Amino acid sequence: VPDVSIAGYLISSRIGAVVYNFFHHQGIALGIGIAGVLMRNEALNLAAIMLFGHSALDRMFGYGLKYNSGFRFTHLGTIDRRTKT
Repeated sequence: VPDVSIAGYLISSRIGAVVYNFFHHQGIALGIGIAGVLMRNEALNLAAIMLFGHSALDRMFGYGLKYNSGFRFTHLGTIDRRTKT
């Protein structure tokens, strides 16, 4: 499934960063997971696992939470494909 949270960048860098960071913040995934456990809702639990796993995988590849200055600028550093091997 494509990462639809990137669509906010079609509007502006600021909105793109806010939308992307919301869906990739691991606290959101944990909150959804806690709600799923408390409500005994398997769909929420699955959504939480998917969100947490996706955001963890993104961080492993160097795609951190975004700054307003653009998609390439993250809390883990600047994403630059030219320097990766």
